[in-house]
Amino acid sequence: MPEIDVICFGGEDWWYHNRGHFDMQIMRRFARNGKVLYVNSIVMQKLKIGRGKGFVQKVVRKARSIFKGLRKSDAGFWVYSPFSLPVHHIRGLRKINEVLLRLQLGRIRRMLQINNPIVWVACPAACEVAIKMKRDKLVYQRTDRYEEFPNVDADIIIRYDRRLKAVAELTVFANEFLYQKESDQCRKAVFIDHGVDYEMFATAENDKEIPTDIKDVQRPIVGFFGGIDNHTCDIELLNDIAEQLPEMNFVLVGKHSVDCEALFSKKNVRMLGQKPYKQIPHYGKCFDVAIMPWRQNRWIKACNPIKLKEYLALGKPVVSTPFQELQKYTDVVYEAKTREEFVNLIKKAVSEKDDELVTKRKKKVAGASWDSKAELVLRELLPDERFAPAIICNG
Repeated sequence: MPEIDVICFGGEDWWYHNRGHFDMQIMRRFARNGKVLYVNSIVMQKLKIGRGKGFVQKVVRKARSIFKGLRKSDAGFWVYSPFSLPVHHIRGLRKINEVLLRLQLGRIRRMLQINNPIVWVACPAACEVAIKMKRDKLVYQRTDRYEEFPNVDADIIIRYDRRLKAVAELTVFANEFLYQKESDQCRKAVFIDHGVDYEMFATAENDKEIPTDIKDVQRPIVGFFGGIDNHTCDIELLNDIAEQLPEMNFVLVGKHSVDCEALFSKKNVRMLGQKPYKQIPHYGKCFDVAIMPWRQNRWIKACNPIKLKEYLALGKPVVSTPFQELQKYTDVVYEAKTREEFVNLIKKAVSEKDDELVTKRKKKVAGASWDSKAELVLRELLPDERFAPAIICNG
């Protein structure tokens, strides 16, 4: 069985973010067949001093991540946070980052004896370093419109995106809308839908243990897990539905990067903060209804939230604002096109007493394991090899 060595420029920080992301899950599977180095997200946003407590926390978190050095994760791959500067938007200084990254990663590659890897890019800011790196193949993961991310130089990110699609041997899309719109910009493109840790979510209800900070919350519980960010979550909508449904308790599990003081001050809203990935199903199993209150913008139009499949694997009724990928799930999800409809559909979902609907939701995503997604990637990337199924068996 041939080994595969991979260097992945991740879209998130392994130490501080939800570990359900596409690149992290695929790297877990790749690590069964070789050495994998996960490079924590490179600084992409512009430096914006003076944003108060949130800014300080972000700097401290990044510094802690860097000072962890090279460590092997419990997922089986190595994790490293390189030092980089927030200067991608400054033409004369971008080369500094390139040199810094090349020197740091060159040393790590020698330590791990990774010589001719598959280079996987989920963070567009790694573009120049990844393209110039000695490698076997280059894979570009186009799962989000990072040019729509807050506080980035959109023109630079678009340029990185176009260059990666033109050079990469394979571009992986997780959103069918983006795939149809941009696949002709790529050397080779494939649409591979997000997966789900199906067993972990689907069987959570079998464990009677309930996290202590949700145990005393009275039912019905309207729940959400994930990041609460201004470019994704409609805070005004959350405020409105919490006010209109005072008899229900809203539980939000995750960290927030926006001002939610008005929302959190409500008696029927509980913010529990970020939790370890393996604990998420045990919070989700306590929800009576799961919600996805997305903004209607270009980021959401090209999104494909993994939490949708996680909610469905739990068997929970889901109420969501519209987005492109949701149309494949309207037989098992409540789609709310207005605020009034969102409130009414939550009421309808709470009153559900149909075990067949629970089973139908679980079945809808039962075949979407991350193992199967990793196998699909390898079939596209290495069509002449016959070792992808072994990745599944080695679980």
